[in-house]
Amino acid sequence: MRRKFVAGNWKMNTLAGSATALAKGLAEGVLTTESVDVAVFPPLPYLAAVSATVAGSGVRVGAQNVYHEKPGAFTGEVSVEMLLDVGCQWVLVGHSERRHLVGECNSLVNRKLIQACERGLSVILCVGETLLERQSHQTEMVLNSQMAGSLLGVDAALMPKIVIAYEPVWAIGTGVNATPDQAESAHHHLRTWLAGRYNRMVSESTRILYGGSVKANNAKELLSLSNVDGVLVGGASLEVEGFSKIIQAARDVSR
Repeated sequence: MRRKFVAGNWKMNTLAGSATALAKGLAEGVLTTESVDVAVFPPLPYLAAVSATVAGSGVRVGAQNVYHEKPGAFTGEVSVEMLLDVGCQWVLVGHSERRHLVGECNSLVNRKLIQACERGLSVILCVGETLLERQSHQTEMVLNSQMAGSLLGVDAALMPKIVIAYEPVWAIGTGVNATPDQAESAHHHLRTWLAGRYNRMVSESTRILYGGSVKANNAKELLSLSNVDGVLVGGASLEVEGFSKIIQAARDVSR
């Protein structure tokens, strides 16, 4: 059975005080003996403080972005080595807000993913279609393209360091989440794609998360789906009580 994973993407929210307070509240309720994996992705300026706050707990820390080159003359960018140095174990790549607002293409996502995996970080690779693409029945085509481009040159040996997150763009921050059938269908398609691109072992062992308006009141239903191995949570991860309820839902379905 694939271990459930609950990840909280704080995006461009919190300041130093609220970030450490949120981290402290979560760390108090997440032990090292957890039956599920829990990680938070704070803004870059607060990674070190959050990492220090959750030390000794079951909460892991990840970054929301990374550069695709080794340290050097790249003003404003952040290297894998810097993220490791402040306690990161994870990084997000390919999030729709990076793809659509910043203009990151599959090729750039691919370079970031390979750099992160080869130099010591684990990766959550985000994929997902827009509303227009879903309405045009292009969901599977878009997922195929994003997976193929983002995983270009990535062999099966690196896949244990990679988690996939299906995030339908039309459900991110809108209050509208995919129906259980829509989520399960997309996750099943991604798992089938992995089997075809790699093999059955990779397909069955790779965790696929759902992201898109996940809240305490819908988390358990989503987490109970056979191909949903966890959730990538946005707004609901910014409040200790609500995020803790989502973690509890993952615990409940893991029993």
